[in-house]
Amino acid sequence: MTSTNSNHIVWHDASVSRAERNRKNGHESFVLWFTGLSGSGKSTLANAVSRKLFEDNKQTYVLDGDNVRHGLNKDLGFSPDARQENIRRIGEVSKLFVDSGQIVSTAFISPYREDREQVRSLLDADEFIEIHVDCSLSTCEDRDPKGLYAKARSGEISSFTGISAPYEEPDEPEILVNTEDQSIEEAVHHIVGILQQKGLI
Repeated sequence: MTSTNSNHIVWHDASVSRAERNRKNGHESFVLWFTGLSGSGKSTLANAVSRKLFEDNKQTYVLDGDNVRHGLNKDLGFSPDARQENIRRIGEVSKLFVDSGQIVSTAFISPYREDREQVRSLLDADEFIEIHVDCSLSTCEDRDPKGLYAKARSGEISSFTGISAPYEEPDEPEILVNTEDQSIEEAVHHIVGILQQKGLI
């Protein structure tokens, strides 16, 4: 069997530990994984939570699905395999952010339960907080902020989640918000309150 480069790679421990970073920051580091249909409000909510945490002197960053596909994942399409690789990469990047002492919010449709659970398995208990941003397909279509649903209905976009590709809702998310019933402010208050109850911030 021919050796690959990965056979010769050894993990190098950092000179500053995650525990030290967390102590200095005054809070735990973890992933807030926002999942939901396109148009459900994932990015808006993730950024609103990040702003609230930032104003409370927390170290925080948002990984947004569209933004990441402009760089790190620009080589990926939207087939099931490509979606899986998209989430795998984001999971690995999120793990690095957690190790750096940050609260990282990820806003990705991430339609498959198995892929989300794979990311969860990369992290320790209480480091992966799955947030289901629930919103009906009809409301997401009515919002259609990027005009994607109209293109999907017309056949211009194939494999579009909710129309021609499945979305598997979380079975037991740590946090559930409904952006039809809750305002962004109410949802932020709800999420931050749960994080406080868990002793994470």
